[in-house]
Amino acid sequence: MNQATLILVVLALVLLIYAWRRGDGSHRRGVSMGWRTLKRTLPLLLVAFIIAGYVNVLAPQDLVSSWIGPGSGWRGLLVGTGAGMLLPGGPYVVFPLIAALYQAGAGLGPTLAIITSWSTLALLTVSFELPFLGWRFTAIRLGICLIIPPLVGLVGTLLFGG
Repeated sequence: MNQATLILVVLALVLLIYAWRRGDGSHRRGVSMGWRTLKRTLPLLLVAFIIAGYVNVLAPQDLVSSWIGPGSGWRGLLVGTGAGMLLPGGPYVVFPLIAALYQAGAGLGPTLAIITSWSTLALLTVSFELPFLGWRFTAIRLGICLIIPPLVGLVGTLLFGG
């Protein structure tokens, strides 16, 4: 059991005890809601982990290293930014894929650019943002956020190497 799992187990136990002490059945409702969420997302998680496994096994390490490896420079940061924009899904889908690329030889800077780009520029979110906030807001946000992922990758590379 790793540290993150241990922290989550302790947090779940603290919340369970708190809910149980309320005496209103919220401990049962919480477990029930968690179970429903697990049933809904488990197929997606399984598929995401299988895809991440295939990316890890099938991604040619020399190709990953040349495009987004530690020595890829600005090209790696820009490719990472573009790749992050195209990644579909939530964190339970995206992080296994990014971890597989990192293990296949992606550099720290491009990996940081991928994660930052996914969280700030994911094109999938534009389809939700446009109807609610309009073209002007979306264009301004995307324009401002476009410089952030390469900058994060560059700072990460300068501070921590690789």
